[in-house]
Amino acid sequence: MSDFFSNNDRIEFPAEVLVARKLRELRSKQGLSLRSLAERSGLNVNTLSLIENGKSSPSVSTLQQLASALGVPIGTFFETASEQKQVVFTPADSRPLAAFGSTRMFNLGKDLAGRFVQPFLMTLQAGMGSGEQMIVHSGHEFIYCLNGILRYQIDQQEYNLQAGDSLLFEAHLPHCWENTSDVETQFLLILFPSDHREEPGGRHFTLNALKKEFNMKIAFVTEDGKTISQHFGRAPYYLVVSIQEGEVVDREMRDKLGHRQFHEDEHAKDHNHHSHGGDPGSHKKHASMAETIADCKVVIASGMGMGAYESMRQFNIQPLVTDFNDIDAALQAFLQGKLIDHTELLH
Repeated sequence: MSDFFSNNDRIEFPAEVLVARKLRELRSKQGLSLRSLAERSGLNVNTLSLIENGKSSPSVSTLQQLASALGVPIGTFFETASEQKQVVFTPADSRPLAAFGSTRMFNLGKDLAGRFVQPFLMTLQAGMGSGEQMIVHSGHEFIYCLNGILRYQIDQQEYNLQAGDSLLFEAHLPHCWENTSDVETQFLLILFPSDHREEPGGRHFTLNALKKEFNMKIAFVTEDGKTISQHFGRAPYYLVVSIQEGEVVDREMRDKLGHRQFHEDEHAKDHNHHSHGGDPGSHKKHASMAETIADCKVVIASGMGMGAYESMRQFNIQPLVTDFNDIDAALQAFLQGKLIDHTELLH
């Protein structure tokens, strides 16, 4: 049985119950079926069903995948009633806690307004870690080892931290952690978003999860079939690449609706009181643009408005904003699990 602390009162909650309730609530609110969430997160439907029914306790890496798919910070899974605060004081004996087996995760920033930074105190028993799945997300991650020994793997490099050692790295690099000693390890885990529009954990893009789906279609926004367009709305075509067993088996050019098909005065008027492309009219236009690639899992562009990005997510198409110009180079990086979602390029 794990503990959950709230408002200085001790309340007993198994972590799997907290996650189950919140997962069901978030999924229902977004109108997603279990199968849709499975496709979006890269997790098995049966696995999701067990988690949602409180019969399975997910690892931290699994929670990261769910947070990414649902567009929420990872701490959301452990919160009850939320109150936005500018100052968060957390007494040592009243830290919100979720436990996964012998791993304990204390949320030190519960209810912080904006959640632009999310601090956790992590306690790992011997041999415990983040899980089998490598974690990939945007922004930065800071680690400070308080006691014990912590092994962090970042991309292909391993770092062994002892008390007083720290790590700060770009979190798009695949990473995981594990207590390799025979004593308890405790460390601070602090997540930072890449920009002010992104909540920690909210734009996590689990590249490895999508990479596992070797039978899929990827749409590249393009003007010539060779390069990736820097403007999602104006580009006239999609190059749709079919992947089977990790290999490219087909390429197909498809026409794409763009701003030229809509009245320019309407387009300008729509943005007067909304963020770029975030108004209802633009969402309908994005829906028309998405119809052509409804069978695709991912759409990749070199430039995109925040409204289009969010619309694609709602249509169960994972948008990616890349700094690659060449389609073949971006495709190769994607298949290797190295393509980064540069959300800081959104406008």
